[in-house]
Amino acid sequence: MWEFWRRHKRKVYVTVGVLGSGYFLYKLYNAHRRKLSDLERELADQRRSEELIKSQVKSHFENIQRIADSTTLPHVMRCLSSQIEEELDLAHLTERLMKGKDLPNSLTAAEKLELWERLKILSFTRMVLSLWVTTLLSLYIRVQVNILGRHLYIDTARGIGSSGQLDEADLIDRNDQQRFLASADYLTTFGLPTLISSFEAATSEVLKGKQLKDFFNTTVLHDTIIQILNTFMSTASPHQWLGFFMPEDSKQNSVDVSFSTGSTDLSNASKFEQLMQETQAVLSSAEFCNIVEISLKAAVDVLMEDIRVLCGEANLTSGMPLAKLLPRIAHMDQILLEESNRNRYIQVIQDIPEVEIFFTLLYASSPSS
Repeated sequence: MWEFWRRHKRKVYVTVGVLGSGYFLYKLYNAHRRKLSDLERELADQRRSEELIKSQVKSHFENIQRIADSTTLPHVMRCLSSQIEEELDLAHLTERLMKGKDLPNSLTAAEKLELWERLKILSFTRMVLSLWVTTLLSLYIRVQVNILGRHLYIDTARGIGSSGQLDEADLIDRNDQQRFLASADYLTTFGLPTLISSFEAATSEVLKGKQLKDFFNTTVLHDTIIQILNTFMSTASPHQWLGFFMPEDSKQNSVDVSFSTGSTDLSNASKFEQLMQETQAVLSSAEFCNIVEISLKAAVDVLMEDIRVLCGEANLTSGMPLAKLLPRIAHMDQILLEESNRNRYIQVIQDIPEVEIFFTLLYASSPSS
């Protein structure tokens, strides 16, 4: 036995070393494999959680979008249409002019001229005002929906991360959601009378000196509409038009920031106040002002197409007296303020590539906290 050990002890040591090393490596591999398995399970759970978040957020976001598209926007558009028609009523002017035509002695030349001048101003005011509010209101409500959706995603993700239960997430209260979306009514409830006065003043400034016998062709009409829009936007201080959409108290504590890069401390504000102040910050941003400009230009192009159809392509291309053009101009607000599901102006604005990119970035940006 001793002789066997003396002769083979090196082999025994090598064999024991190899077996020991193999066992050690096996244990090391097994531990590593368990870690990889645990990591894969953790990643799978994380992916399932992310898919759950995406599914729940997508469902709720689509519900908010449906509410905005089917309820909020149509309701506001109907209110706007009836109020604009009431505030800028043309019926009494046309009735008096028709009466003057049937009874020549019932109106003096000065009275006829005054009525036609008033009809000219109000017709253009109704049309350009309707174009502006349709464009801005559709953008405003879409800003609201994207801000709500962004908050929903982050609140849901935080809720799942902290508790593992989606229904325990600290989501924005539904009352706050409804109150936030209902704030779009501010324009029709409070902002419209002042907005009408501002547009009427801008229209009077641009149309000053334009006679009823003047010929308007496509180019002249297009330029006139653009001038009215530019005059209105330039006469107010920067972002003053926001006062037509939002009450002053929603802006007192807000800070003028870029929605894509800036932040502001809203930690002490309620959820509703946060939503309103973030909306004000987005609407005050240079990015949104650029989107407004692009959208208005696209809307004017669609408006010109509709007017050409009403007037006849050849008639407007060659030109027609302003007096003959006014009835078509006065009719355009009915088309501009159609129900949102039939309103092609809203659809054209939503399909503008720059607008789609803007709202994609808005939804993806981090809200202030």
